[in-house]
Amino acid sequence: MNKQDLISIVAEAGDLPKAKAGDVVDAVFDAITKSLTKETDVRLVGFGTFSVSKRKAGKGRNPRTGEEITIPATATVRFKAGKGLKDALN
Repeated sequence: MNKQDLISIVAEAGDLPKAKAGDVVDAVFDAITKSLTKETDVRLVGFGTFSVSKRKAGKGRNPRTGEEITIPATATVRFKAGKGLKDALN
């Protein structure tokens, strides 16, 4: 499923025009993004939780040259499926 498929499903379920459903889907994605940039978890009961995880900086090697490189610290998004989603899959 891609974003356009999701918009079509939301449009049918909500009896909305596709343009309005697209705005709704974009608003949901924007709200999740803004919350995560503030390092606040997004808990959707029955679906799952989005959270920010930080990776420490480290050392690595360039496999081509063998030269040691520094890998910078980064933030990444984690998703933990909720009970409702797990039950739906099993």
